[in-house]
Amino acid sequence: MNKNCIYHSVRYVTVDCHTPEQRRKNMQAIRSKNTKIEATLRKELWRRGLRYRKNCPDLPGKPDIVFLGKKIAVFCDSEFWHGFNWEQQKNRIGTNREFWIPKIERNMERDAENNQKLREMGYVVIRFWGNEIKQSAEKCADAVERLLKERGSVRL
Repeated sequence: MNKNCIYHSVRYVTVDCHTPEQRRKNMQAIRSKNTKIEATLRKELWRRGLRYRKNCPDLPGKPDIVFLGKKIAVFCDSEFWHGFNWEQQKNRIGTNREFWIPKIERNMERDAENNQKLREMGYVVIRFWGNEIKQSAEKCADAVERLLKERGSVRL
């Protein structure tokens, strides 16, 4: 039995075994742009000859990938920060719940607000979960390419 864990019947909660300084350093290392999942999808899109803007600061939510002419905004969302399967996953947060649960729920609200703002500007919004990209960047790129074709000709 791990001495750093508190066991509760079927589920266990991990106690943070880092010092506050180590935890701060870990949290600072988390990227908000140019993540592995973004790079994976961008690489596949680029391989197909599709050109885009990255992390467009002029648009709500700073989409990870933007096709300005076709008004398509693509977000590559990590499961933890954007609340994938949230009703089940929030029960797994063991430490500092009073901070993390409202923070992630606010992220989810902000995602919805940004989606709405972009739609009002005439954009189509596509959101991929990190695991979707990891499992098949090709399928994600297929979806983007289909949408580009629907919105006008694609130069390949």
